[in-house]
Amino acid sequence: MSWRTVVISRRAKLDLCLNYLEVRGEEVKKVHLSEIGTLIIESTAVSLTAALLCELVNRKVKVIFCDAKRNPLSELLPYYGSFDTSAKVRQQLTWDKDTKALIWGEIVTEKIRQQQALLAHLGQTERADLLLGYAREVAPQDATNREGHAAKVYFGGLFGLDFSRAEENTVNAALNYGYSILLSAFNREIVAQGYLTQLGIFHDNMFNQFNLGSDFMEPFRPLVDRIVYEALPFEFEREMRLKLVGVLDEKVRIDNQSQYVANAIRIYTRSLLDALNQKSAEEIKFFQTDLLGPPAELLLRAREQSLTPLPF
Repeated sequence: MSWRTVVISRRAKLDLCLNYLEVRGEEVKKVHLSEIGTLIIESTAVSLTAALLCELVNRKVKVIFCDAKRNPLSELLPYYGSFDTSAKVRQQLTWDKDTKALIWGEIVTEKIRQQQALLAHLGQTERADLLLGYAREVAPQDATNREGHAAKVYFGGLFGLDFSRAEENTVNAALNYGYSILLSAFNREIVAQGYLTQLGIFHDNMFNQFNLGSDFMEPFRPLVDRIVYEALPFEFEREMRLKLVGVLDEKVRIDNQSQYVANAIRIYTRSLLDALNQKSAEEIKFFQTDLLGPPAELLLRAREQSLTPLPF
């Protein structure tokens, strides 16, 4: 199973060599393609061969390209992620309005529940209780916008009453970077299952190529929020970016098993697709975290060197 996140942060030439990713810079390093789940190209001074890109697509490795400021800019997606993609797309087009409204309500409820759990863990009882009330009030399609009300309380508790997600600052830069990593992981799983990322169940922005991934990822956002909160104060530089990339290597519980977040995303995404196809919210498998112990317990690494920033 692919599990390694490889980050290329300096000038390098990337090539395919006998099923290995070969990185040539000041020295040559190799990583077997079977180990790679995500490849992040942080530097614009990196060059890649077409042969490598084709093999990465064939192996369903998520490839993320960053801009000159090292922020995620785009990703590599195959045209077809499954042998029966045509059938899956036809099925996706038949998802009815009521089912999508029901599933979106469940997603929003779980997102608020995860936010509430984090605030409660941080000792913000009053705000946590308020969010718990919002979670109980979520209607299908979140018609009363409990998500928006909860966000105001939640981010105010984490980063102060004056904090706004619309501002340009290091906190928002870090949050956006972490969310981009999660979104890319969700897009990978959606495409691998043969569905279109453009067609969401709630998000429907004509300029957003990843509406469905944006829908599915919502309950996972607090994992990024917690990393950013625990790192305060910080400079949004390489060390912080590597912490955020490491969100995929944290451990959670899902389907009665301990899993890395990358695997939990796969299980959860498949369960959501089953729920939409079978018109039943009972199919959804949400993850759980242990927020009763010290914060450091959540930040476990999957394996020694599971996050492999190569020095280039």
